[in-house]
Amino acid sequence: MPGAVETDPRFSEFILLQAQNAGLFLGQIPHPISGQPQINLRAAQSVLDSLEMLVGKSRGNLTPPEAKLLNAALTHLRPLYAQAAGQISNNS
Repeated sequence: MPGAVETDPRFSEFILLQAQNAGLFLGQIPHPISGQPQINLRAAQSVLDSLEMLVGKSRGNLTPPEAKLLNAALTHLRPLYAQAAGQISNNS
């Protein structure tokens, strides 16, 4: 279709990589060396902040599948962050 914007697979790969990194930092994915889940809230927050910044900076420039993927990643990661933060504060 002329004028149609195609989804860039690099964008999807980038979002999935960032979500995977956040999952690692939130203890959802075992650490590759120790095999144990580890929580690093500062690193996880950095990933979330980057994805949220991307939402604002890319508004109106994403294809519907790209926007859906980005929003789904944030929708999934935000409660995981809150859960991990709760675990940290309960253990303090």
